[in-house]
Amino acid sequence: MAAIGYARSTGKTGVCIATSGPGATNLITGLADALLDSVPVVAITGQVSAPFIGTDAFQEVDVLGLSLACTKHSFLVQSLAELPRIMAEAFEVANAGRPGPVLVDIPKDIQLASGELEPWFTTVANEATFPQADVEQARQMLEQAKKPMLYVGGGVGMAQAVPALRKFIAVTQMPVTCTLKGLGTVEADYPYYLGMLGMHGTKAANFAVQECDLLIAVGARFDDRVTGKLNTFAPNASVIHMDIDPAEMNKLRQAHVALQGDLNSLLPALQQPLKIDAWRQSCAELRAEHAWRYDHPGETIYAPLLLKQLSERKPADSVVTTDVGQHQMWSAQHMTYTRPENFITSSGLGTMGFGLPAAVGAQVARPNDTVICISGDGSFMMNVQELGTVKRKQLPLKIVLLDNQRLGMVRQWQQLFFQERYSETTLTDNPDFLMLASAFGIPGQHITRKDQVEAALDTMLASEGPYLLHVSIDELENVWPLVPPGASNSEMLEKLS
Repeated sequence: MAAIGYARSTGKTGVCIATSGPGATNLITGLADALLDSVPVVAITGQVSAPFIGTDAFQEVDVLGLSLACTKHSFLVQSLAELPRIMAEAFEVANAGRPGPVLVDIPKDIQLASGELEPWFTTVANEATFPQADVEQARQMLEQAKKPMLYVGGGVGMAQAVPALRKFIAVTQMPVTCTLKGLGTVEADYPYYLGMLGMHGTKAANFAVQECDLLIAVGARFDDRVTGKLNTFAPNASVIHMDIDPAEMNKLRQAHVALQGDLNSLLPALQQPLKIDAWRQSCAELRAEHAWRYDHPGETIYAPLLLKQLSERKPADSVVTTDVGQHQMWSAQHMTYTRPENFITSSGLGTMGFGLPAAVGAQVARPNDTVICISGDGSFMMNVQELGTVKRKQLPLKIVLLDNQRLGMVRQWQQLFFQERYSETTLTDNPDFLMLASAFGIPGQHITRKDQVEAALDTMLASEGPYLLHVSIDELENVWPLVPPGASNSEMLEKLS
């Protein structure tokens, strides 16, 4: 997961190394996370010496077999001579087309061998393959649309196509919405940016998508957390789908025009000024009507407001990582990011325990930038041992631990959809998190009231080394709005006042 944090914060390939047996098996969740979020990672694993493969030797595991479902490709090195080629191909495969993880399994005898090896070089070419007739059809559809909407996914950042996307938006002045992994691709102050769409998206984004007559999906895959009930998603819209991966075309939503290729070539080919003033005005009104509200009674800390205050205080090019749960959705809703490399979260797999190791990787990759890990008490305990890495490497990352003594998202679903039959979501036996951090030599502060928030955030951000801010929040606070499972995005539930 640290390799994922490194890769996503830089656009480079992340690399991790594990020993044979349990070291290799411990990589599986991280590899699956990288595959679902299209992250280029090369994982190098040890293996028993070649003569012992298949004998159930000590720490022998069929790593290739285990990794088939969670990598783009896996290699078993069978001779020293092929090692340069395999390593070069591993990096090529990880970055070609839709990025993803690759595993290289190296037996012990080959690791110990010596010899004269020739370097092997490869290049990665993501060439455009789209027919010009399809581009022209898409241009005409865009020109004729009265209510076009841009639906932006994580593929834009992975393709390093943010400048091309922002130029497209500047020319077309189209309304835009983003997925969780697409956050940061669009400037937050763009007047027709409606925020995140989907299960915990903004009402403005979901309502606008339901009304649009043309949906341009850019590096997005019509994930179920985005679409809600699929056959009700954007019911009035024709679809133009742009993506590097042909497997995504027509997989879930039939596209009227499917353009497979590099987004850096596709977006300029379609951009044109549009005459959609009435639609722009309608979307601007939706954005204003459904703006977030931060009034909250009492003295308890309101997590969305705290994260908004953190967003306003953090340096512009800070990296934020999150774990998975309520705090993840609040971070997506109430914080802003200047580019997609600055928001790193587990989108496709939803891996609890992701945030802290991802922050470690990001801080190693970008030592001069502020890195903030936002976690919940449930997720934090799943990889808390990484505090040892933070201290040992003297990484100055900041941790905001939102503690409701619950597995909050699971509790919320049990409350709303399972008749309040609560099971295994209470964490009232949490450790003393400040004492735990102190055991690793990491200072921190515990706050419980809203009047403590601003000073505590300033203290954390001003600290020179690692720092833990432990924040007690309301155990019953939910993430709103919410599209119920199986419902249309038009049927969002919202907090009752």
